[in-house]
Amino acid sequence: METNILRINEESIMTAAELLKKNEIVAVPTETVYGLAGNGLSPSAVKKIFEAKGRPNDNPLILHISSTDWLYRYAREVPELALKLADRFWAGPLTMILPKKDTVPYETSGGLDTVAFRMPDNKWTLKLIDACGFPLAAPSANLSGLPSPTRAGYVYNDLKGKIPLIIDGGICKCGVESTVVAFKDNGVKILRPGGVTPEMLSEICDVEIDRAVIDGISDNEKAQSPGMKYKHYSPSADVYLIECRNRARLEEFINNNYDSKTYALVRETKNIKAKTLPYGKNAKTEANELFSSLRKADELGASKIYVEAPGKEGMGLAVYNRLIRAAAFKVIKL
Repeated sequence: METNILRINEESIMTAAELLKKNEIVAVPTETVYGLAGNGLSPSAVKKIFEAKGRPNDNPLILHISSTDWLYRYAREVPELALKLADRFWAGPLTMILPKKDTVPYETSGGLDTVAFRMPDNKWTLKLIDACGFPLAAPSANLSGLPSPTRAGYVYNDLKGKIPLIIDGGICKCGVESTVVAFKDNGVKILRPGGVTPEMLSEICDVEIDRAVIDGISDNEKAQSPGMKYKHYSPSADVYLIECRNRARLEEFINNNYDSKTYALVRETKNIKAKTLPYGKNAKTEANELFSSLRKADELGASKIYVEAPGKEGMGLAVYNRLIRAAAFKVIKL
C-alpha cells in the first residue's frame, strides 16, 4: 500500500473523510499525539487499526467526538459530573469512561461494557469527525509499544505501507496522551495521567489515582484504559529511570556507567559525560520533548538510555507514567 502525506487543509480533511467512510484508517493530528483513526462503530475498521499497529485487541480504544452532545448517542449514562468536566476541559486532553450503548462494538471497547470518550483540541480533527458523522477510534499512530508520534514523519516511519494517508498537522503541542478517568462515588479515578492534571481535576471533584499509574497491572487483569497493561512508549534501547534527589550522585552514577552508545535525558547536562538528548527543564517541556528524544535515541543507535525521573506532581505524573513503562519498570534508586 502506498502511504501519502497531505498537509492539513479543507481538501485533505475531505479526502480523509472519504477514506474513513469506506472503512479505511487514516493518521490524524491532535493536540496530544497523532492518532490512527477509523470508524469507531465499525468492527472491520477497528480491526484494521489493531492490525496496522500490532496492538493487542484487549487494549481498549478511545472514541473521539466533536461535541458533548455526542455522549448521549453512544453512552448509556452520562453523569452530571461528566458534563461539568466536559464544560471545563473539552475540547482538550481529558478522556472519560462511560457505560456504552450497543451501537459501540466490543471490538472498540476491548470487550468491556464501557467505552472512553474524548473531544480533541484540534479544529481540523473536529471538522473531520463532523464530516464523517461518526466517532473516530484513534489510538496513537505508531507501532504498538514504540514511543508515541508527535510529528507526521514519525507516523510515516512506523506505518508506511500499512495505511493510505497521513494528515500532517505539524508538531503536537501537548506531547503525551490524554488523561483517562473513570467515575466513582463523588469523583473520578485517574487510570492514565496526561495533560489534565490531578490538581486541575481536584478543583472540581474528588480525585483518586489508580495504583496502575505507577505500578502497572498483571497480565491476567482486564485493562480499563489504554496504557495500563502493556509495555509502552519504548525505543529499541534499554531505558532506565533514575530516581535521585542529589545532583552530584546522579552525575557520578551516569559518568561511571556509560559507554559510546549510552545517552542521558537529564534536566541539566553540565558535568554529564555521556551523550545527552533534549529533555526539558520542567514537567511541561519534558512532556513536549520526551517521545521525540526517545525516538531520536533509536536513530542515533543508542543501546542504553538513562532518564532523570521527574516529580510526580502536576504534569510530572504523566511524564513519570510514560517513562516507567518505557523502562519496563526498570528503576534505579540512588
